[in-house]
Amino acid sequence: MMENIFNLTAVDLIGKIKRKELKALNVAQQTFARIEAVDPKIDAFVSLRKEKALADAAAVDEKIEKGVDPGPLAGVPVIIKDLLLSKGDLTTACSKILEGYRAIYDGTAVKKLKDAGAVIVGNGNNDEFAMGSTTMTSCYKMTKNPWDLQRVPGGSSGGPAAAVAAQEVWLGLGTDTGGSIRQPASFCGIVGIKPTYGRVSRYGLMAYGSSLDQIGPFAKTVADAALLLKVIAGADDYDATAVNIPVPDYTAVLGQSIKGMKIGVPREYFIEGIKENVERVIREAIERFRALGAEIVDISLPHTKYAIPAYYVIAPAEASANLARYDGIRYGHKSADAENILDLYINSRSEGFGDEVKRRIMIGTYVLSAGFYDAYFKKAQKVRRLIKNDYDKAFESVDIILTPTAPSVAFKLTDEKTPIEMYLEDIFTISCNLAGIPGLVVPAGLTDGLPVGVQLFGKPFAEETLFRAGSAFESARGPWNLPAY
Repeated sequence: MMENIFNLTAVDLIGKIKRKELKALNVAQQTFARIEAVDPKIDAFVSLRKEKALADAAAVDEKIEKGVDPGPLAGVPVIIKDLLLSKGDLTTACSKILEGYRAIYDGTAVKKLKDAGAVIVGNGNNDEFAMGSTTMTSCYKMTKNPWDLQRVPGGSSGGPAAAVAAQEVWLGLGTDTGGSIRQPASFCGIVGIKPTYGRVSRYGLMAYGSSLDQIGPFAKTVADAALLLKVIAGADDYDATAVNIPVPDYTAVLGQSIKGMKIGVPREYFIEGIKENVERVIREAIERFRALGAEIVDISLPHTKYAIPAYYVIAPAEASANLARYDGIRYGHKSADAENILDLYINSRSEGFGDEVKRRIMIGTYVLSAGFYDAYFKKAQKVRRLIKNDYDKAFESVDIILTPTAPSVAFKLTDEKTPIEMYLEDIFTISCNLAGIPGLVVPAGLTDGLPVGVQLFGKPFAEETLFRAGSAFESARGPWNLPAY
């Protein structure tokens, strides 16, 4: 009887491939067969690179046969968000404005995946230009949550999160501007980490908010996420914001005791609006950490309530500038209905961008305009500094901060929410991006059959502390079974 490889962790799968117990090519073939069988229900993928992936897998097997190191991610199938450039492959940001666009170079994180022996099988669905929390703003399709096909997977990185949760692939790369890795990780019952701003190069990422965006891993376990982050982290000559400090071996801290670790619980995160069943799971997680020997400390992050208004000034302002390049001239959608250059600009952008992207561009252009810059953008940046100061002060007395990830479990695809209600879904994740600190989400438990993730914040570039705490919690929580397909 053939082993069900899809129940393996990425670490176990890589080990079996390196020991010649499994062939990378056979794993890739089984992966595409599974995607063909499962993805019509989930709609996680927007494009596949089957021929290239099979060739990449065969190359891993060839290296192993020759006794050459195939790399730390040898043969493991990976999905990447449709915002990350992979040379020669479709990369459209799930937007009509980039219909048919093929990348002309590899982004740094993608290149590191390839160099490490990973097999990139295709691109995952996301909200258009990462603007959304559901994948509903994608020009292609709406991804479903593997735990309940009537519910959203979260967003904007909903496709990669759902693909990992449905065990179509072992690892995924998403991006996180205001919670776009952590919220879908919570909704889909998997591990997700937004690294410190500057820990991973953004070169080759289609920008939304340049001071907020960060690329990070999705995985089934903390150990898998630690391995993937170790591969993609580090300085980069092509990105001046990628910080040149050593990348530790994140896997070395896994399994270590957290006795004596101080965990801060901010009172501002347990507010009216958080669902009782979600709060119960998070409170149970806190007690589990206490039982592991951690010291639980009540803390305050007083400027938390200003995070959403500050974010929804800063992020749209940066989006307005970043998306100005999509004008119908150089690449992507070009309107056929234009009599002059102004018509071409207006019609191409009107036809190419969806409603949510247009809304954020207009907000961003407004807050940057003469007469409003000081009143909105400059003030929001001052608030951002106050939020950062709150975290700096808190980390003087605690090692990590524990919070809920989202106020609710995954909501239904049919739930009608206004744009403001959708923005409020990000209430627990946004401040992490404004402060530039790392955030890890680990599945904490189920309520009514749906997963709830606990969120851990760390000091800048202290991802290993988060992995250590997350690993200890994962062990104490016990086995975690993903939905069967």
